Amino acid sequence: MANVCEICGKGHSMGNKVTLRGKAKYLGGVGTKITGITRRKFKPNLQTAKAVMPNGEHKKLKVCTQCIRSGYVKKVVRHRPFKLPSEERGR
Repeated sequence: MANVCEICGKGHSMGNKVTLRGKAKYLGGVGTKITGITRRKFKPNLQTAKAVMPNGEHKKLKVCTQCIRSGYVKKVVRHRPFKLPSEERGR
């Protein structure tokens, strides 16, 4: 379970690496030829993120970037937001 998103379960998928040789017809060549097809893995873009769990505790999760961007992961606020000094203190 190393390369799997802990939220959506996205893992690697298999595909082909296609090797081409030759010059494309639209560039003046005789066309490209397929010289080799090998299997390859498409790996998910996993990031380690500190997240706030529903019960309030903080936990490090391995999540894909799509889950982070779509808001499924609520990140831990490390610093308090900047606050302006109150008017009474400044005078």
